[in-house]
Amino acid sequence: MIQAGLELPREKLYERINLRVEVMMQAGQEEEARALLPYRHLNALQTVGYRELFDYFDGTISRQEAIDQIKQNTRRYAKRQMTWFKRQAGMHWVDAGEATIVPFVERLMES
Repeated sequence: MIQAGLELPREKLYERINLRVEVMMQAGQEEEARALLPYRHLNALQTVGYRELFDYFDGTISRQEAIDQIKQNTRRYAKRQMTWFKRQAGMHWVDAGEATIVPFVERLMES
């Protein structure tokens, strides 16, 4: 079994995370969270993206603070994931910026 992980420079990764949060908000994340507010006690809703919006609905933070916290908490989560994956033996890292998987496979075949 070959394990491959995608790798991006941290700055690029964080830029993509921030953009993704903006796109999610435009696509209706706030409305989805508002509809789920009665179920906020469920474990599945104790996650990044919902917790921050629930705080906004409660009036403890502003909408912009909620969005900023979603971005920050998502970046922290991504960092924890990378730390965990970096510790996995036998993981082969692929530059996520490469246009195709071909360079990765070629390097793998050489080793």
